[in-house]
Amino acid sequence: MNMKVETLPEYRIAYVRQVGPYGPANIQAMEKLKKWAKERNLAKSAIIFGIPQDNPETTLPESCRYDACIVISKDYQMDVSICESKLSGGKYVIFKLKHTAEDIQKAWAEIFPALQDLGYQIDNKPILERYTAEMINNHYCEICVPVKPY
Repeated sequence: MNMKVETLPEYRIAYVRQVGPYGPANIQAMEKLKKWAKERNLAKSAIIFGIPQDNPETTLPESCRYDACIVISKDYQMDVSICESKLSGGKYVIFKLKHTAEDIQKAWAEIFPALQDLGYQIDNKPILERYTAEMINNHYCEICVPVKPY
């Protein structure tokens, strides 16, 4: 698992929200977002985020929120078919890994001990899944963990 520290800027994003248990419905939200982006020629050079907004250990499954997001330019004219927001920036530890269920499950088991070894604690923001067209084409993704020093 490849790891680096990066300061993400604040992004303007368009997003599709899925409310309910995390799982297959998250994929549907992402597909809806990608279709919207492709129809508007935004997909090719896009940065896409998957953002689980709630901790399923402390939030009822039917109340968990997942946002499929795409970064849009400051001057992009939005339409009413999709939501808009801002993604706050900050310091993140970025883990690049193969986008397979097995590798992602393994990564989740290794991320938290790795952060502790590096002297970081998780900041009070959502953990992000980040994708670019190049990563998707090569079956990779990144897990971006917001951090602050102890």
